Amino acid sequence: MTTPREALLPSDVKERIIIALDVDSANAAKRIVDELSGEVGAFKIGLQLFTACGPALVREFAAAGHRIFLDLKFHDIPNTVARASAEAVRLGVWMLNVHASGGGEMMRAAADAVAECSEAEGIQKPLVIAVTVLTSAEHETLSEIGVNSPPEEHVKRLAGLADASGMDGVVASAREVNAIREAAGKEGFLVVTPGIRPINATGDDQRRVTTLRQAIAAGSNYVVVGRPVTEAEDRRRAIAELFA
Repeated sequence: MTTPREALLPSDVKERIIIALDVDSANAAKRIVDELSGEVGAFKIGLQLFTACGPALVREFAAAGHRIFLDLKFHDIPNTVARASAEAVRLGVWMLNVHASGGGEMMRAAADAVAECSEAEGIQKPLVIAVTVLTSAEHETLSEIGVNSPPEEHVKRLAGLADASGMDGVVASAREVNAIREAAGKEGFLVVTPGIRPINATGDDQRRVTTLRQAIAAGSNYVVVGRPVTEAEDRRRAIAELFA
């Protein structure tokens, strides 16, 4: 049964929700978009769906007026990341990301390419954000790759570098928002928080998770939620319950 519209979240909250389309086909993604269009702020296309369907689906959704966060986490030599970022602009995405661990030169190359392509082709410039530490990672994960700092400290370091390199914001857990605000001096620097879960849910493969209410209270500008909504029998009700 469809959830009554009055049970849904207020507009100022729902506009900050990005639904992760982590599904294996265009039809599955379109069903979710059709059901939730107008009830959330944007949709995220990540590695699974992009690998299954390619850029055509991104272009189709963007052309239909949906705000699309292209979550491919570019991480390569600066020239390659710059060229890939320019292609993302041409797809019409609203937001795209790179890995902050790629370094300042790489992030600056992406930011510059996005700005130049947008201006040259008369396209609205998308937001470019940098991934700090994945919300599935903990201190042990960082230690395995030679990072001995606690996650919050490493996030803070990468956020400062991202800010200095021209990024519009970062992807990080809500637990690190205060540290990010300390590290990034740019006014309007965004924090996009994945790993959003209902208060009574397990974290599955996510670790540094928070609820929707906690993330907004902490100062996250946008939140990304996937399985708790996309795998629910009533997706619209599942969104409303995230804010319980």
